[in-house]
Amino acid sequence: MDNIAGQKSGLSIVTNVAVFIIVLLWLIPTVGLFVSSFRDRDQISASGWWEAPFSVELSYRTRADDAPTRDGDLFVAQGNIFETGEVRDQFASGANSIAAFGLRGREPGAFAAGETVENRDGGTVVVNADGGYVYTSPEPIDDAGPRLYFLAETPPDFTMSNYAEVLTGLDEEERAQEIASGATFGELLFEETGIFRNFINTLTVTIPATIIPILIAAFAAYALAWMDFPGRGFLIACVVGLLVVPLQLALVPLLNLHNQIGIGQSFLGIWLAHTGFGLPLAVYLLRNYMVGLPRDIIESAKVDGATDFQIFTKIILPLSFPALASFAIFQFLWTWNDLLVAKVFLPSTGDAQVMTVKIADDLLGSRGGDWGILATAAFVSIAIPLVVFFSMQRYLVRGLLAGSVK
Repeated sequence: MDNIAGQKSGLSIVTNVAVFIIVLLWLIPTVGLFVSSFRDRDQISASGWWEAPFSVELSYRTRADDAPTRDGDLFVAQGNIFETGEVRDQFASGANSIAAFGLRGREPGAFAAGETVENRDGGTVVVNADGGYVYTSPEPIDDAGPRLYFLAETPPDFTMSNYAEVLTGLDEEERAQEIASGATFGELLFEETGIFRNFINTLTVTIPATIIPILIAAFAAYALAWMDFPGRGFLIACVVGLLVVPLQLALVPLLNLHNQIGIGQSFLGIWLAHTGFGLPLAVYLLRNYMVGLPRDIIESAKVDGATDFQIFTKIILPLSFPALASFAIFQFLWTWNDLLVAKVFLPSTGDAQVMTVKIADDLLGSRGGDWGILATAAFVSIAIPLVVFFSMQRYLVRGLLAGSVK
């Protein structure tokens, strides 16, 4: 009773399961990056992103800095370890508990919470689960207080501080100082240290580098598809041939040409470079799509006296929107994520750096171990391409299929 209308075949079920697994595998890194971008650096080091909703056991060190008192022959310092000067700010929420404590940095969890142990001064020390501690010594206790280590169950800590630090290039203390001196957060965004300026530079590169080749390629594709002129077949063959030319071969000659004509390394230079590198694919896709449009519509328009420009603007462009959108997505994602062309055709100074260059040259070098900052920078970098792709992906599929089948 296989293949009855209304029943799904086994192959269809396998296909759906395979697609679901592939989508899941693609989504997992993105979700992990997104979650990590909101986590504290210490919590990222202690646990994976999938454990973000749960408490994390972190090690701390502090000094029992409460004023000591005298109890018979002993000097006693007691108080709450969460309220000591070195860690008070990190436990401001108050929802914490001690898992273990120790007297040496190599063994921060040597003793269970609530266990009374002998310290190196000849007295005793105990740290309870609620943070309360009692330190005794036969010798006078220094005003700075004895050193204590402990493991604390720290509740989940999600923060926007990573985004503020990545966008401004300033940590929380530095931002507070700048704002106290009169600067606004908006002004800090445009400081050279942050990535926000590079975000704007990336938009400055990407938007014109997407629009210019589409405009040129649309006119060229219409001419190659519907206008008769000598050498049209040769031009189509040249376009197809240019698709296989490696990008790396053209970088140095093109940069030399830019220097000779006075463009040099500039935004205009990288717009023209991206236009040149993207035109063969754009012309190929659009021409294949336009040549498959109904001939009757175009011939009827010509019989009614329409010019080629009128046919192009009033008939071809509206009908070609899926193909135009599919190439726009390709070109936008390519230019947004580009590193090589940006390093060749833009100055190396901070004023013109795009995000990929900023992340590769600065953040990976100076903040290579700070996973919270790197995850945040990466998510800022992919946020716009994700929005563009998910908002226009239906046109991508329609445009590609139309151009490849016809």
